[in-house]
Amino acid sequence: MGATLFTGALALTGCAAWSAVLQVKPGQSIAAAIRAAQPGDTVQVERGTYNEHLLIDKRLTLQGLNHPTISGQNSGDVIRVTAADVKIQGLIVRDSGIDLDKQNAGVYIQPGADRATVQDCELVYNLFGIWLENSADSRILRNVITGRRDQMSVNRGNGIQVYNTSGSEVIDNKISFTRDGIYVDISRHALFRGNTIHHVRYGTHYMNTNNSTWEGNQVYQNRGGLALMEVRNLVVRNNIAWGNDDHGIMLRTIQDSVVENNVVAGNGRGFFIYDAEYNTVKDNLVIGNHSGVHLSAGSKNNKVEGNDFIDNEEQVKFVASSDLEWGQGKGNYWSNYSGWDQNGDGIGDVIYEANDVVDRLNWQYPLLKLLLSSPSIQTLRFVARQFPVLRAPSIVDKHPRMRPWNENWSKWNDKRSH
Repeated sequence: MGATLFTGALALTGCAAWSAVLQVKPGQSIAAAIRAAQPGDTVQVERGTYNEHLLIDKRLTLQGLNHPTISGQNSGDVIRVTAADVKIQGLIVRDSGIDLDKQNAGVYIQPGADRATVQDCELVYNLFGIWLENSADSRILRNVITGRRDQMSVNRGNGIQVYNTSGSEVIDNKISFTRDGIYVDISRHALFRGNTIHHVRYGTHYMNTNNSTWEGNQVYQNRGGLALMEVRNLVVRNNIAWGNDDHGIMLRTIQDSVVENNVVAGNGRGFFIYDAEYNTVKDNLVIGNHSGVHLSAGSKNNKVEGNDFIDNEEQVKFVASSDLEWGQGKGNYWSNYSGWDQNGDGIGDVIYEANDVVDRLNWQYPLLKLLLSSPSIQTLRFVARQFPVLRAPSIVDKHPRMRPWNENWSKWNDKRSH
């Protein structure tokens, strides 16, 4: 339905001398109402379809009643925000352009548009869902964002783009079929909580953003789950990453962070830990992955304790020149531990070693997997454990738990990557 020019038929309801509510009906122009509004006003849009591009250049609230649809008709940004203290809520925003160079978005929040809020909207068939740049204290809440399923992943934009911001809050959004779910770079003091992300490249592509929190998010059936890179002072807790092709949670070039109480199930690699130092990784459930942990590029001086490593095809992939001890404070549980507990204190009496010379040969020569059950390979494994000269450096746990810390671990047993 084409929008007509804004006319006197649009209702103006005074809320106070300094604030008003302007109502837009089908056939009228939302853009005209925004131009007529004063700072602090609310523009209410009734249910219908409005083919418009909107520029919000003053402090106001744009509120949909029963989720009206605003369509950009496959060009430009559908809504562009240039003013601070703008609130957008309750709309269906769709059909942006597809120009990656111009970063076309359903909602584009320009630099300086601080304290923006986008909540309870559906953003569909846009290149980028929400683009947030150089904004302070903005909030992206409870939106449903679905990308351009007609485009290949490389030609799509991200669900939510957060660039050079401070104090951003991205909470309870549902994102699917974009390139990356949430892309974050060069930002500070951000909170990402309760988001659900699936069928994208990376659930999050997160770089150079320190002093922030990731908690209670669920990322599943993506190429990769949470990719947290080149950061420090993060809290990563209570997230669920399952069924991702590559990794559940990537910790790459990360320092001084706490990673706790996460469930990492049925991924290619549960944790991919690369160049990570001085972190605490504790109380996580790592279950049913091809590799529970892929550890490389040093990644020493971390406290890794109280975790459950259950039924991973390979508990830890680790290649180094010397052993690395985990579980110094409290031991981890390893489902393939074959030791005993003679005094019944719940802690194994024999040191757990994650890898041996057969594992290292297997990584170097993948075709060796075809012979893993053969008597010759089993004999080689036994002999290597008896003679230290053949022993391979390994993750060692001197206090292995006899039972899992997580009593509900079995419900995650059937999660698998594609």
